[in-house]
Amino acid sequence: MSADLQDKNNTGFFGHPIGLRTLFFTEMWERMSYYGMRGLLVLYMTMGVAGNPGMDWSNVQANAIYGIYAGMVYFLAVPGGWIADNILGYQKAVLIGAIIITLGHFTLAIPLQQTFILGLVFVAIGTGLLKPNISSIVGQLYSYNDQRRDSGFTIFYMSINIGSMLGFAVCGWLGEKVGWHWGFGAAGVGMLFGVTQFILFRHHLGESGKYPNQIKEKTKLNYIRGLGLTVLLIATIVVTGIMGLWSIDPVYFAKRFRDFLVILSIIYFFYLFFLAGLTVNEKKNVLMLLLLFVGAAAFWSGFDQSAGSLIIFTRDHVNLTFGEFTAPVSWTQFVNPLFVVMFAPFFAYLWVFLGKRNLDPNMPIKFGIGLILMALGFIVMIFAVKFALVSSPVGVQWLLLTYLLHTFGELTLSPVGLSAFSKYSPKRYLGQMMGIWFLASSLGGVLAGLLGGEATESGLESISPVFNELVYYYLAIAAVLIALSFFIKGALTDTKAAE
Repeated sequence: MSADLQDKNNTGFFGHPIGLRTLFFTEMWERMSYYGMRGLLVLYMTMGVAGNPGMDWSNVQANAIYGIYAGMVYFLAVPGGWIADNILGYQKAVLIGAIIITLGHFTLAIPLQQTFILGLVFVAIGTGLLKPNISSIVGQLYSYNDQRRDSGFTIFYMSINIGSMLGFAVCGWLGEKVGWHWGFGAAGVGMLFGVTQFILFRHHLGESGKYPNQIKEKTKLNYIRGLGLTVLLIATIVVTGIMGLWSIDPVYFAKRFRDFLVILSIIYFFYLFFLAGLTVNEKKNVLMLLLLFVGAAAFWSGFDQSAGSLIIFTRDHVNLTFGEFTAPVSWTQFVNPLFVVMFAPFFAYLWVFLGKRNLDPNMPIKFGIGLILMALGFIVMIFAVKFALVSSPVGVQWLLLTYLLHTFGELTLSPVGLSAFSKYSPKRYLGQMMGIWFLASSLGGVLAGLLGGEATESGLESISPVFNELVYYYLAIAAVLIALSFFIKGALTDTKAAE
């Protein structure tokens, strides 16, 4: 038995390969830094109070910038996957990305507007390198037909939520109660822990994700040159913008970025279907993944309202005082990862229980259920807004119920989609397809920023119409996915077995 196969078959981490532990804690600290900072982002941009002043920008501007940032974080996963596939390998991409993220958070901790924008750029670039490739390594820890694969991704998904709880708790408290930049700095310290432990325990990953695809040396050199020119161009744009040599309306940019992401998605799936030389079975798999992509983009456009319109509603219209203690606004986002940690084992067991009885719904149906749960969450918020119009502030129970429903939707949709893109993507496009999975999050993030700005533009009066539109939007897409699922039951094929 080869050393690599022995590593895949070991059970050193709760019955899973020991390398999953390295990836678990790397992802945990990265998500701690990401969500800890994100929980403060819109609050910092919109608040101008004495003692802890922020940017004092409008709700529309702040949501647009938040949407651009959230979109960029996941959009850069596409080139990040390509760079790992062809130049760095997944392990090196994760390490370099983690270092850049750490630099970004410490840059945000510097109390200057110019360093604020630069810090966001660093975090987005670093996350684009780390996020798709760490998930790809998780998939490579297991042999193709290893029955532990889905539960391994569920364990990995738990790291995301443990990290985000840490981030909201620590960064939220420091940012709102001590100073915004203390919160940003704490995110940097957390990411530094993640970098350190990845370096110390990287050897547990073995050969998984260590090397890029085998390509001609001349081709690789051309790729490196092109990448270098791209980095130089981006650096020039960012530096000249920070110097004030150009500016752009964030809402306009967000809209054009949305259009760009839609066009890019269409082009890439067109390429896979007609120009990538895929087999018939691979094309069937890609068709399924396209449907999941659409459902995921729709889902995240609502889910990411938690750090946009919902956090503004919380700040202005939710009572967070309990006796003599007033909780930080960002702490309300703590409940989503808490609910995930509480209920993820139940959902993991549910799919196994249903599968043993041949009742496990296929992936489009699971995605449809996730979207229905998202719609129900916004229906709860519509009632909360109606009560707030009569008597503000309202109780926090409205948010808790909304986040519970959204969490159930997340558990129905997200781990399943992540596992599907890892398992059913054409093997030679794995890194890029994991990037495409995160491109759905990118599109959802940009839409979340635009919708959040529209919802909070005129206070409570503008929230209900937007949330009503979201409810219809989710129910319609869910109906389409569930209907189509009956026509593509046989679409998913074990491509490795078919080769």
